[in-house]
Amino acid sequence: MSQDLAAAGGTQLEVDEKPLVPTKEELSVLSTTEALGVRLVRRMNSGAWKLFWTFCQRHIGSLWIYLATYNLMNVFGIENVSSSDPARPLVLVSNHRSFFDMYTISSVIFRRTTRPVTLFFPVRAKFFYDNPIGWFVNLVMGWWAMYPPFFREEKEARKRQFDKFSVRELIRICSVGRGHVIGFHPEGKRNLDEDAYSFLPAQPGIGKVLYEAKPQVIPVFVTGLINDLPRQVIGNWTGGQQVRIWFGEPIDLSSFHEKRDSIRTHKEMADFLMEKIGVLGDKDKHWVEQGKNHER
Repeated sequence: MSQDLAAAGGTQLEVDEKPLVPTKEELSVLSTTEALGVRLVRRMNSGAWKLFWTFCQRHIGSLWIYLATYNLMNVFGIENVSSSDPARPLVLVSNHRSFFDMYTISSVIFRRTTRPVTLFFPVRAKFFYDNPIGWFVNLVMGWWAMYPPFFREEKEARKRQFDKFSVRELIRICSVGRGHVIGFHPEGKRNLDEDAYSFLPAQPGIGKVLYEAKPQVIPVFVTGLINDLPRQVIGNWTGGQQVRIWFGEPIDLSSFHEKRDSIRTHKEMADFLMEKIGVLGDKDKHWVEQGKNHER
């Protein structure tokens, strides 16, 4: 069964590829609901289960996103993803303005490339892991791909102890795994500024992961998505805002790996990633201006 799913889903994920196991001490800081959520989603991201959910992402999830956006969608630079090495994990670093940024980006990759894709989206644990409704949202929106969870913004500081596991697990995912594609927002949270070309300060966490894991990295700029799902879907047929996704060329981070492993280096890497995303934002701005000039 797992081999059939692998072939149909376009991925070569090894069935025996298993997530790391959190220690008893790390799990002990979580509530019963949170611990159950972690165990459930961790299981759904391993072995034959991960193959099955990847099949669903490719053939069901990407289809409904396509049907909800195809009249609005504009994609640039997808060849940069197509030409990436599927034998090495690929980290997509993107700006963050909508709940649906990474879902839409991943749908485009599934439908416009033939490379193996096994998705992981690191996520804030609040709601998605402390509430069964959040588990359900993880299933219907991400096919359980919102993993691993981070508790760094919890009011109970002791829960951040669990994040040590999540960092180890994310580094593993970004280090090895055929077809691994990891979606990451260096800003850490959604930018609610009305200016689509503004960014929040980059967080050093992404720098730490990339410093340790050394994956392939591609910047992405996305704009035009809104945070209202019904309006987003209806807009596909009523003239909603155009959605633009720009995939940049692979980022060379070798110069940072020559520096000392420190928070300062991690922050410099994160800032550098946002600069690359900003370059794509400038391209989008120029593209929009050209369109306005043609309309005159």
